[in-house]
Amino acid sequence: MKIAVIGAGAIGGLVGAKLALAGVDVTFIVRGANLEAIRRNGFTLIAADGAPQVVRNVKATNDYAASGPQDIVILAMKAHQVEAVAADVHKLFGPETVVVTMQNGIPFWYFHRHGGRFEGNAVHCVDPSGIVSANIPAERIIGCVVYPASELVAPGVVKHIEGDRFPVGELDGSSSERVNRVSACLVNAGFKAPVQDNIRAEIWLKLWGNLTFNPISSLTHSTLVDICQYPLSRELASSMMREAQAVANKLGIEFRVSLEKRIAGAEKVGKHKTSMLQDVEGGRAPEIDALVGSVVELARLTDTPTPHIDTVYALVKLLARTMDEQHGQVRLRAVA
Repeated sequence: MKIAVIGAGAIGGLVGAKLALAGVDVTFIVRGANLEAIRRNGFTLIAADGAPQVVRNVKATNDYAASGPQDIVILAMKAHQVEAVAADVHKLFGPETVVVTMQNGIPFWYFHRHGGRFEGNAVHCVDPSGIVSANIPAERIIGCVVYPASELVAPGVVKHIEGDRFPVGELDGSSSERVNRVSACLVNAGFKAPVQDNIRAEIWLKLWGNLTFNPISSLTHSTLVDICQYPLSRELASSMMREAQAVANKLGIEFRVSLEKRIAGAEKVGKHKTSMLQDVEGGRAPEIDALVGSVVELARLTDTPTPHIDTVYALVKLLARTMDEQHGQVRLRAVA
């Protein structure tokens, strides 16, 4: 089994390292400091208990063509980073290659093989130019939802914080040989990867928290438990989640857990900084449109009012623009 992992950040690094430890032929498609670090030192995975493990049987390159055809290609970068690599992904394709998408939020392929009146609709805010859809055929895609929390602590070094679930599914809900093969590969690496007959419902369940806690945390510099335990921010999160649930319901999605249970799950994670907060503190472009803008777009598509989501979206988009214009980062600093 040959697997290319595009991106070796928090999730790509975790998945690629665990697959390699399970004996899979893994190639990281990376660049910059990550590329040099992996080539020089291998990949270091720090377990949730703090124990480090150096994975040396991995390859790292920024040359897609040189890697050759792969059995599985894992897209492990953030949604807004996919466009930059989309035109090169086909260089990793063989006749049966599948692409596993590990982006948070509403994916570019959401309405492909969806059925109903929205079949084939584009989600413009996550693929504004159409480049991603044009270069990564929906027929190759296996959807995936990422539940683990991890953090890139240095080039070539990822710390696993908690979680091990990567549900996967065909876009049409079928139980194919290839989706079962992807599932088995992830399970063999130590993850839980159940095959879902409605991967979009699982996407919405994860997004339900991401579209609220990520932007709120980036604006307030607070962790998950802080947001959930402070009454005003908890109520804001609840309001945003109720609006998102209304959008999802109009698209035929029913949530299998209650709103309060979903918030309790986030609270249980504890003093964890969301990925968007990590990006704001690190001066990186935060992942806004896939997590929040896409819900705003689908709300307009379904004629659903989302005033709380719209407000938070406007604020976090302005924060991102200010950071970009000033080439800056935003983080709390202790004062004497």
